[in-house]
Amino acid sequence: MPILWNETEKLFHLKTKHSSYIFCIAHGKYPVHLYYGKRLENTQGLAVFLNKLGDRPSVYAKSPEFIGKEDDFRLELMPQEYPFYGNTDLKTPAFSARYENGSRITNAVYAGHRIMDGKPRLCGLPSTYTESDAEAQTLELTLTDELTGLNIILSYTAYEETDAICRSVRVENNGEQTVDITSVMSASVDFLSADFDLVTLGGTWTDECNITRRPLAFGIQSVDSKRGSSGHMHSPFLALAEKGARENSGEVFGFSLVYSGNFVAGTEVNEFHISRAFIGMNPFDFNWRLNPGETFTAPEAVMVYSGKGFGGMSRTYHRLYRTRLARGTFRDKNRPVLANNWEATTFQFNEDKIIAIAQKAKEAGVELMVLDDGWFGNRNDDTTSLGDWFPNQEKLPNGIGGLAEKIEGLGLKFGLWFEPEMISPKSKLYEMHPDWCIHAEGRERNLGRQQLILDLTRQDVRDFIIGFLTDILKNNPISYIKWDYNRNFTDIGSAMLPPERQSEVAHRYILGLYEILETITTAFPNVLFEGCASGGGRFDPGQMYYFDQYWTSDNSDAIARLKIQYGTSLVMPAVMQGAHVSAYPHHSLHRFVPMKTRGHVAMTGQFGYEFDLSKATDETIAEMKEQIALSKKIESVVHFGDMYRLDSPFETDCSSVEFLSEDKNTAVLFHCCTLGKINGAPHFVKMSGLDRASEYACEETGEVFSGAVLEDVGLAFRHSKDFESWIYIFHKQK
Repeated sequence: MPILWNETEKLFHLKTKHSSYIFCIAHGKYPVHLYYGKRLENTQGLAVFLNKLGDRPSVYAKSPEFIGKEDDFRLELMPQEYPFYGNTDLKTPAFSARYENGSRITNAVYAGHRIMDGKPRLCGLPSTYTESDAEAQTLELTLTDELTGLNIILSYTAYEETDAICRSVRVENNGEQTVDITSVMSASVDFLSADFDLVTLGGTWTDECNITRRPLAFGIQSVDSKRGSSGHMHSPFLALAEKGARENSGEVFGFSLVYSGNFVAGTEVNEFHISRAFIGMNPFDFNWRLNPGETFTAPEAVMVYSGKGFGGMSRTYHRLYRTRLARGTFRDKNRPVLANNWEATTFQFNEDKIIAIAQKAKEAGVELMVLDDGWFGNRNDDTTSLGDWFPNQEKLPNGIGGLAEKIEGLGLKFGLWFEPEMISPKSKLYEMHPDWCIHAEGRERNLGRQQLILDLTRQDVRDFIIGFLTDILKNNPISYIKWDYNRNFTDIGSAMLPPERQSEVAHRYILGLYEILETITTAFPNVLFEGCASGGGRFDPGQMYYFDQYWTSDNSDAIARLKIQYGTSLVMPAVMQGAHVSAYPHHSLHRFVPMKTRGHVAMTGQFGYEFDLSKATDETIAEMKEQIALSKKIESVVHFGDMYRLDSPFETDCSSVEFLSEDKNTAVLFHCCTLGKINGAPHFVKMSGLDRASEYACEETGEVFSGAVLEDVGLAFRHSKDFESWIYIFHKQK
């Protein structure tokens, strides 16, 4: 079984296919972390080292029960499982609270546990799930603070075959007084070493998910978001990697948060070189008032151990998130090739223009036509009309329904853009409900992208959004929704919440968003939902629970996308990454990238087009037909196979990625040269994961190679031109 309980040693052992996670209950009270790493089959003697941890001079406080005793048990010297603020541990706590008498001390100790098959859903939050109780086991560990009546229930789910451990925390107020929760991490792990590198994903709008790697140092190192969403700047993820760990070698510990709001992910190294990793909701500007009898649930953290470098970690995240976080009709299906009009027209279009684009799209083999921003209210630029979700009659005299019917008459599906969470000060909705936006009473309402954010903490606002989306989707033939989000939080406040609950706004907003998404995606299971937040500004695992795919970045330049998609793939699978062929030259970077390369890069994600197809030449249409045929041929392997990153665009002048089917029978190799060289030596790309003893035939060249040769010698590429790319398909020979 994945979770074992040793009554004699008071020891819990959580096992996955390749990892063990072990902790014990010291002195019958204190959860102490013992081990996380490569799977152990025999744990005999593991608890003995606890006696050594306190065997050092220390000026730190000792619990009263140990004063005068030989046992030098001090929490500060122990690797704790879930540390609380106010006791004798002085590192960053996983939990802190304020009580009615002003005390901030929490002393919750072991009160019991239960082990169950399967995995319970989290109330009101996205989380991983099981389709059979046999897939996983869950441990619920109850810690109780007898003085306050507070219960903290730590939940651990071990997916044995999928090779991941999921953690969450539930806080129950069983006391008679109100408690203010000021910090609650979803996971905290103490490592008895600081000899790691910290790896995070950071960037900005149009330059998301750059891989940052730096050594751990004394003190706190962290990334976070205070902007109301997970954000372009950082992703809710960190990894601790042993020195020298690479893509396919070395130990890596991944921590990923299934949450779309303010977060923190970090480490603290103390003077004894114990390093504490933590991830959860950001305590900045957070306070949650918990009345007697109420419960608070924190988001889920997903931990992955890999003994095969970053690639092993990523493939575990991809499999788990693709199959047990994503849901719905499209989870296991290939998605349609789409064309979006945004980069072709921005706001300047009419029905005839969209039809002209759609006609060319159909000719090329595109399957879905998406109408982006500008179709509603008086929306001719970004200064007006968000919230007025009725068709602009000047642009669309036959309405959305009339346009959709014409698109479908061409043999295409029809999709539509929304930004449901926003409101323009210049809108009929704002005139009727100026208090519906996030704002601080008496303060100036600062604008971002000429807009404000609707207050999703309010039930009337949530009902409004659900209502208009339901009405439009019920009464029009819409097969796809692009759900955008283009503004971060400022002036945070809600007109409906009392003063003592204003620090709950950011989290209540996210809970409100999840309620809306759950309602709409459940009501319309046959609509394909794509998320967007000025590109990747809210591309996190919490969104993957609701959206079938996500617009990875507003930067559609193929060469820039090499890094963006590579970094994003550390956690998120290719099947989630929206990637389109854009105009030539690119509208922002003015870079001349060949159509072939733009197509190849887009095929390593969810394939589509983002330029004015109405002006496409016969030559371009012919090339599009070839691209679409190739994308259809490889999409199942790309989207549902294992991904191997071979050459990093962050480290080399090229990028190589391999996708391998689960049965190892088909491999798709993508390679792109970013900078050519005159008379340069050939670059060898070594593949991975193949059946080494078998032979593989290259579909494009007819050449046959053994799996061992492809892995150990590799394929030679001449980098004679900038921005040249290749896709090779290999088939295992019987």
